[in-house]
Amino acid sequence: MYRTIGLLEGLITSNPNRARNAVTTMLPGVRVQELRKNVDERGSFAEIFREDWREFLGEDKILQSNLSYSYPGVIRAWHRHSRGQVDYLVVLKGTLKICAYDDSSASPTRGQLSEIVTSGERIEVVRVPGSYWHGTKTLGNEPSLTVYFLNRLYNARDPDEERRPWNDPTIVDPRVSQSYDWNKPSHK
Repeated sequence: MYRTIGLLEGLITSNPNRARNAVTTMLPGVRVQELRKNVDERGSFAEIFREDWREFLGEDKILQSNLSYSYPGVIRAWHRHSRGQVDYLVVLKGTLKICAYDDSSASPTRGQLSEIVTSGERIEVVRVPGSYWHGTKTLGNEPSLTVYFLNRLYNARDPDEERRPWNDPTIVDPRVSQSYDWNKPSHK
């Protein structure tokens, strides 16, 4: 069962099974689904995607999977997609901060930011609609290994991607009314 957090600005996210480690305003369509890890004497097993998870996937169909390895402190931001791409991220190793920012002038959530911290220790799928400016930062002293799934195929000749610098001053953190600081701890 996934959880979607309401549109109230400043809402603290909460996982019914485990406390989250970030204060976040969830944008519409940004979702987090904790994955069940089955552990026994042999090790563990977890399903990371199933076509019948319609409540979480909606109408999305996964068409491509990618693997991203990032060194500690690496920021991969900001970018967005204008042709309907949705990203589903699963951190397998390390810790990752995932952010999404809404700057659409027609949106009731314009100026809101979702910030999620997830790790290989807590297996989750994070859904980020590509229409939001989004990015990631590897936290801690360990590299991150992330598998991410897309509902659109990547086309290198005509990529569905707009980019901004990682420190773009027009992306404002609504908690402090200043440009978003990737290096500021999520809990402060």
